[in-house]
Amino acid sequence: MFVPGSASQSLAAALAAETDRPLATPEYRWFPDGEECAAVPGFSGDDAVVVAATTSNDAFVELLQLQDAVREAGADDVTAVLPYMGYARQDRAFEHGEPVSARAVARAVSTGADRVVLVNPHEPGVADFFDCPVDVVDAASRLAAPLPGDLTEPLFLGPDESAESLARTVRDAYGAGDTDFFEKERDYDTGEVSVKPSDADVAGRDVVVVDDIVATGSTVSEAVEALHDRDCGRVFAACVHGMLVGNARTKLAAAGVERVVATDTVEREESDVSVAPALADALDG
Repeated sequence: MFVPGSASQSLAAALAAETDRPLATPEYRWFPDGEECAAVPGFSGDDAVVVAATTSNDAFVELLQLQDAVREAGADDVTAVLPYMGYARQDRAFEHGEPVSARAVARAVSTGADRVVLVNPHEPGVADFFDCPVDVVDAASRLAAPLPGDLTEPLFLGPDESAESLARTVRDAYGAGDTDFFEKERDYDTGEVSVKPSDADVAGRDVVVVDDIVATGSTVSEAVEALHDRDCGRVFAACVHGMLVGNARTKLAAAGVERVVATDTVEREESDVSVAPALADALDG
């Protein structure tokens, strides 16, 4: 039985339809002091798949409660599907005395899960922090379908070298084009990121900037401005996890991004394509 967290209701429903399995209807309620109670009064069965993007601290607590609720209701086997794993970027202590936040939350989730499924975690190594088996699903290929079919000599660019593999995956799924990446430097004291364009010839070419997460949109915006300075064609932004916080949408549009393509790991207006088929394969595998 699929059990959705409040941030992943549409994805959980899509997964239930994809696998022809029942969908539970949790209740999410808050007490006057701000504490939440996530309950699953209609749960039945031996197996539970809790689908919960941990896009906030509240979502993490909710996931832990749902795992406990289905155990209490009789589930012998609990799988936690984290379409988006918050804190995955904090995979090490950057300063003395800081926590490894990804490890802390992974250990907490592991206390109530027999198996965990992640979708394109920002740092692949976070899978090792869990105390139970982990499957990592690569959903980047899903980003190709919503792109226009008439891209002119398309160039798929990662904002940094680590993202070029994602760009290559989207390029391969699209079936045409080249890949390259920008050089990105981050100042961990100020949090500011600088992006240097590659030597790729972009004049007159349509460009797809591919990353795993677009949060504030600052990195992608800076990259896009550099592309337009070099007379590129249309520019699209494609990401697995479209957090798009604050004024990110406006920032991207102002920089010249024609369209943002994202999956439903984070359920937003820009969620063009579902990762449900990829997750269903992993769950049945």
